[in-house]
Amino acid sequence: MRVYNILDWWESCFLELSENEVAEVITLCWAIWGARNSLVVEGELKEPVYGISQGLSMGLSRVTMQYYMKDEQKIQPSEAQISMGVIRFPWVVKPLWGLLTDVVPLSGYRRRPYFIFAGFLGVTSMLVLSIVDGLHLVPAVLSLMAGSAGVAIADVTIDACITENSSTHPTLASDMQSLSGLSSSIGALAGFIISGFLVHLVGSKGVFGLLTLPPALVVLVGLTIKDAPVRNHSYSRVNEKFGDAVRAMWTTLKSQHVWKPSLYMFSSLALNINIHEGLFYWYTDGKGGPLFSKEIVGSIYSIGALGSLCGVLLYQNMLKNRPYHDLLFWTQLLHCASGMLDLVLVLRLNLNLYIPDYLFIVIDEGVSHMIGRLKWMPLLVLSSKLCPSGIEGTFFALLMSIDQVGMLTSTWVGGFVLHFLHVTRSEFDNLWLAVLLRNLLRLTPIFLLFLVPRTDPNLPVPPSEISKTKRDTEALTADNLEMASLLDTS
Repeated sequence: MRVYNILDWWESCFLELSENEVAEVITLCWAIWGARNSLVVEGELKEPVYGISQGLSMGLSRVTMQYYMKDEQKIQPSEAQISMGVIRFPWVVKPLWGLLTDVVPLSGYRRRPYFIFAGFLGVTSMLVLSIVDGLHLVPAVLSLMAGSAGVAIADVTIDACITENSSTHPTLASDMQSLSGLSSSIGALAGFIISGFLVHLVGSKGVFGLLTLPPALVVLVGLTIKDAPVRNHSYSRVNEKFGDAVRAMWTTLKSQHVWKPSLYMFSSLALNINIHEGLFYWYTDGKGGPLFSKEIVGSIYSIGALGSLCGVLLYQNMLKNRPYHDLLFWTQLLHCASGMLDLVLVLRLNLNLYIPDYLFIVIDEGVSHMIGRLKWMPLLVLSSKLCPSGIEGTFFALLMSIDQVGMLTSTWVGGFVLHFLHVTRSEFDNLWLAVLLRNLLRLTPIFLLFLVPRTDPNLPVPPSEISKTKRDTEALTADNLEMASLLDTS
């Protein structure tokens, strides 16, 4: 399905669906727009975060947390880098949240209560950060971690909804991921544009108070989203279902069609070391750096969100039908090349070319984020195709957890690199070495592309080994229908 603009895309998507399915997709779009994420930690993507709650609050929280760590907590760049890794730890245990949403319905519902709980957790954590004065680093990081846990729970829940629809309509899987990326980029663009001004006007603690609104929207989504009640659920069999889910995930993960691309995703993220906090401290330094104001920093990040949006549109209109292997090769190569722009900026070579710092950095930010989004989109689509029916939320969460471990590794290794090279709040002489090392490591995933399948992204990715294993597996009882679809597709 070739799409030339957003309106044609929406029309072509809906023409493939029945009236009831259109209503279901519209409900899902509202969930995507309003349910993901009330707090996003830098480096994710992941990784890798949708709409008002994910995109808008990403723009606000990213700038706010950086200035909070720098000005309120007054810690070094390497310490800020390590703290960011700790904050994102709840994302590493995403399969746990996925298991809960798949096999432990609350009050008779599988999705709705988890949205509500995630929203209340986010509101509480942001209130603590905004109200308590002189908060020590440890409780501050724990509060941010609690907010991150709320985000992870909401993220897993909406991922389950998206993956269920991807399984039902495999030809629309890339469209749904593009819709998610589009919503995220538009929201992030708005968030970044106003973030610097808000931090300047009300301070980082004041912005944390405003960040209670996105998780409140998550609560609202939980109260309004369509969620079919679960009938005759037996809580006494939760342990059995957990065991079945773990065995099903392990059976799927053992397939070479699954573990090979998962290993590639982990490696490509872990080898892309994150030194962003060092660059941020340099941006705002008045001696060695360009001394950008809060408003300028927010506007720079907004250009990054615009670049990410362009990446989504470019992927959707021109590249979504390209084989995973070919697209990842070129985007990884361009990812390494775009990183050299940071090296030119840190060495101030742009001034020799009579290009002002601000103009050069907005070009750098826009290009880097566009390529980063192009590199990430095919991995998201591939991940959604690898999820077996019945435990979509759990297995997609497992794949995303593997990615989070990769990003966590990248963040902590980047912190140690900054510490080893003595990059501090006021010393940036060796920052260029950190940038150069990061760029060289970005080349290494190219040599691991043999792990990625050379398949048509519009077709399912059937793990053939799983079918054989299923025939050797004892059939589950009728009360455990969540696992039955996984173990009976032959």
